Amino acid sequence: MRAAALRRGARSMGVFLEMVKVSHSIFALPFAVSALFLASGGFPSLPVLGKVVLAVVFARTAALAFNRWADADIDALNPRTRSRAIPAALLSRPQVGIAALLSGAVFVLTAAWINRLAFALSPVVLVVLLGYSYTKRFTRLSHLVLGLALGLSPLGAWVAARGEVALLPAVLGAAVLFWTAGFDIIYACQDVDFDRKEGLRSIPERWGVARALAAARILHAFTVALLIGVGYLGGLDWVYGAGVAVVALLLIYEHSLVRPEDLSRVNQAFFTVNGIVSLAYMAAVIGQTLLA
Repeated sequence: MRAAALRRGARSMGVFLEMVKVSHSIFALPFAVSALFLASGGFPSLPVLGKVVLAVVFARTAALAFNRWADADIDALNPRTRSRAIPAALLSRPQVGIAALLSGAVFVLTAAWINRLAFALSPVVLVVLLGYSYTKRFTRLSHLVLGLALGLSPLGAWVAARGEVALLPAVLGAAVLFWTAGFDIIYACQDVDFDRKEGLRSIPERWGVARALAAARILHAFTVALLIGVGYLGGLDWVYGAGVAVVALLLIYEHSLVRPEDLSRVNQAFFTVNGIVSLAYMAAVIGQTLLA
């Protein structure tokens, strides 16, 4: 009996980890680590690095679990999402809601462990992270709110290292905001018909797929411009510049994968290419700070 309970618990944990896709912390975490290296002027202390990683992972887990809890009814109606854990009855809605609350609590406790400013700002961060889940019900700017949620990670890492906010991490956060909003618009193109039917709001739902993809390209151009601005503010040289050039090429490649008449490679553009973007940027920053 005990062994069976343990197996059920292990299965539920596996389903939960798949649902919140902890591996996709790769989107926000490399930018937080990059900001930490820039704030430290080199390799940060291991305790601070560990706390930042813990905070990012639990903040993202809280946000995604809450999103699945809030959107369970919508996910059940959408053919693309009805196999998710709650609609498929693999996890109950209360289970996921409790997990979201616990993850949010661990995030706040980690922020308190970091420093006073991080703790003071942690409720604001949670409002953005959790509030995003409701934005598509009333605004087409939900993509930008998601971008803000991820864009807070470099600011949080800077606060962890220096106990203050500054212009450089704010510019990096803005770059992450536009990058995230751009790829979220691409991803939302898959649900144009469903969103229109259910009264959900998005840029593709309002403008159509072709103009939405054009908007995503513009946002990604802003991303590259802001990353160049980070280099200027930080006095960074060719190592960083080469990394930004790689990011720009990857974003061009990402947009080559999707066309209004062919969205079959959206997942490749969304998950694979964007994961490489964040890692390439982090590698450039770490290389810059360690070689300077």
